[in-house]
Amino acid sequence: MSCDLAVWEGERPADDKTASELFRSLYEQYIGTRADHPPTAVIAQYVALLLERWPDLTEDENEISPWSTGPLIGEASGPLIYIPMVWSMAATASAYAAETAASLGLVCYDPQARRLRP
Repeated sequence: MSCDLAVWEGERPADDKTASELFRSLYEQYIGTRADHPPTAVIAQYVALLLERWPDLTEDENEISPWSTGPLIGEASGPLIYIPMVWSMAATASAYAAETAASLGLVCYDPQARRLRP
């Protein structure tokens, strides 16, 4: 079982419903297609900050990474990253990911709960 977060560049949506609609649109445009969209600079910076806290799954020799896929940057496309996390570390990792996103002015959305993260 995993827990996922979506993080993107842009204005913070007014409510969870608007965030859900925007997430679906961004997902279809950037991840749901096979088109290659390199991560934007701020998304790449965001991933680098996450990887300062926990190693990339591809480099995790001590099995401490909360990321359930690797390399993590491979989950980014343009202004969006969809982050799958292992369930056992999801609470801690998602809180840190949401906090880090906010510090960079990014939107953080929990697609399973269908709500914005503070």
